[in-house]
Amino acid sequence: MKSNKGKGLIGLLGLLVVLGIFGFFGYDTLQKSKLVTDENGVTSQNGGIKLGLDLAGGVSITYQAKEENPSAEDMSDTQYKLQQRVQNYSSEAEVYQEGGNRINVDIPGVTDANKILEELGKPGSLQFYDENWNVVLEGTDVASAKAVIYKDQQTGNNNYEVALTFTDEGTKKFADVTAANVGKKIAIVYDNVMYSNPTVQQAITGGQASISGMTSYEEAENLASTIRIGSLSLELEELRSNVVGAKLGQEAITTSLKAGAIGFGIVCVFMIVVYLIPGLAASLALCLYVALMLILLAAFEVTLTLPGIAGIILSIGMAVDANVIIFTRIKEEIGLGKTVHSAIKTGFAKALSAIVDGNVTTLIAAAVLYWRGSGTVKGFATTLALGIVLSMFTALFVTKFTLNTLYNLGFQDQKFYGIRKEKKALNFLGKRNICFIISAVMILAGVAGMVMNKSSIGNAFNYSLDFQGGTSTSVTFNEDMSLERISSEVVPVVESITNSADTQTQKVAGTNEVIIKTRTLSVEERQALDEALVENFGVDESKITAESISGAVSAEMKRDAVMATAIATVFMLLYIWVRFKDIRFAASAVLALVHDVLVVVACYALAKWSVGSTAIACLLTIVGYSINATIVIFDRIRENIKLMGPKASTADIVNTSITQTFTRSINTSLTTFVMVFVLFIMGVSSIREFALPLMAGIICGTYSSVCLTGAMWYVMTTKKQKKDAVEKQAKKDAEKAAKEAKKSGK
Repeated sequence: MKSNKGKGLIGLLGLLVVLGIFGFFGYDTLQKSKLVTDENGVTSQNGGIKLGLDLAGGVSITYQAKEENPSAEDMSDTQYKLQQRVQNYSSEAEVYQEGGNRINVDIPGVTDANKILEELGKPGSLQFYDENWNVVLEGTDVASAKAVIYKDQQTGNNNYEVALTFTDEGTKKFADVTAANVGKKIAIVYDNVMYSNPTVQQAITGGQASISGMTSYEEAENLASTIRIGSLSLELEELRSNVVGAKLGQEAITTSLKAGAIGFGIVCVFMIVVYLIPGLAASLALCLYVALMLILLAAFEVTLTLPGIAGIILSIGMAVDANVIIFTRIKEEIGLGKTVHSAIKTGFAKALSAIVDGNVTTLIAAAVLYWRGSGTVKGFATTLALGIVLSMFTALFVTKFTLNTLYNLGFQDQKFYGIRKEKKALNFLGKRNICFIISAVMILAGVAGMVMNKSSIGNAFNYSLDFQGGTSTSVTFNEDMSLERISSEVVPVVESITNSADTQTQKVAGTNEVIIKTRTLSVEERQALDEALVENFGVDESKITAESISGAVSAEMKRDAVMATAIATVFMLLYIWVRFKDIRFAASAVLALVHDVLVVVACYALAKWSVGSTAIACLLTIVGYSINATIVIFDRIRENIKLMGPKASTADIVNTSITQTFTRSINTSLTTFVMVFVLFIMGVSSIREFALPLMAGIICGTYSSVCLTGAMWYVMTTKKQKKDAVEKQAKKDAEKAAKEAKKSGK
């Protein structure tokens, strides 16, 4: 006994040391992630977790080449040009190609976003100057520029040059210029920066020239790229843009962190009250989980966005699920008469399959979300997937270690763990027809809502700019503006800028924020609107944000949303089919998922929630969450088929399985709901827009798992049993008739 206490004490001290170390690094990561604004008003970070534009503030722009099929070289050159330009705004700026004709530009921490939008898309000016600083050639006179390497025959060293080829017109110009400037310098300037200033050795008439003096091939390639860019006729057009103020981002971080801390505290208290010593073990494991999550986000350089924060907080709620499954099993084993030590061992073993299957199916949803989603949605998928993996690790290893440590310290009495006696099975299947009708009514109500929306607002849903196109301006006023004042005072100011009567306004409940939706505005119109709002209402310009997206992107995003849901569903069906070796389990689960998606879609239609890119993340998260609860019930059904034997009726097996997992379903859903609810109460508007459908999805997912999945599997199974019985009887009758015929023939 003393030996066990010694082991327990050492284990507890080790756990606390590990928690302290990782907790310190997690806190340090959090502190480094804070935004700092210098005396010039530029916002930046000192390290830590890489923040997305919606948190750090800044601008994100997607440009598309006007040329239908630009060459890879032209796209690469344009990308390089933009990268060179945006470095002047922020050293953390990123430029990357999207598809064959698009380039994304992300510039965090900038303050004058409208100025950047104006400047970035302008074509660069490449010019050649003589010693009197007269422009003697333009970039359009250059046909091509390539970096070359040649070996010096005397020294054996590599030399680097840029070989130029001029157009026909440029060849004549260059011949005249070089003839008139032998022994003099001709400077090559791009965007007011001198890249080269070579001396003319002789008149060059062949339409080709070279620029020497580069110290590396990379330097030569960069100069060649610069010259090629100046000669390109590749024009860019703004496809979509997001402009976010840094102050709004800091507010989002602060409120989301507070929401996370409060929600996490509530979950820990709930776990300890309901599950006692196992709940304490789970709470310690969850603390380590949070610290590791912060550290890994920084280590993997995951760009954290607002949906990403939602993914983390949601995954904290879901991390409880694995622990609840284990603790429910432990209680059951103690109720069967086993010792606490044996119950802990058996509980973890029996819970393993449900935990693995449930989390793998959720990971499938996250993977599809990352694959098919856009930048911020990918960030959400990354944090969700990371959270799922960490939750499995902490539940299966850290919680188990902590629980054994506490047991060795002397917490060995059954009262510290709880006892769950076998309960009489509730007749869930008896209400299946009522549940089927309720679900059908909710889905049909959604269809009716879509029809009404089509007639009233022109679309089945309240599409956000992601899906519809246009410009949305979010303004935080200094006072709470009533709908009447918005209509009578704000709208006329907006329409004087847009010259359009098609202005929609939306007041964000509980805040001074108003969202103004208009037709797509130009950069000049956006700036004029910002100035008008500041002048007329005295609002802080840093609290005015705008975003726009083209209709072309809208069509792609809608298609991607449908594809992502379909692909995730197919992969889940295949996984469940393989794992449970029964297509009826897979079919029931998928039907329940389709039900959940349709009901949440009905909520989007009836409540006129904004449908945008985050709706994809929301729906797939609901799919992943719902399947988790379904897997736990199916795991019990599979187990009870063996335990209860062939004499037990299918109805008894299903009812018993749902009853055994009912408490787990409620507790897990409650903890996840609490996390999202706190996020909804305290979060900024963009977080609330995400949290509200998630809450509806959690309720719907719990309902479908408990009331529908088992019932659908039962209906499919009994139909097959009846069909098999009919076929068996028909076979018997046929065999009997054959025997009688044979007998009468004799």
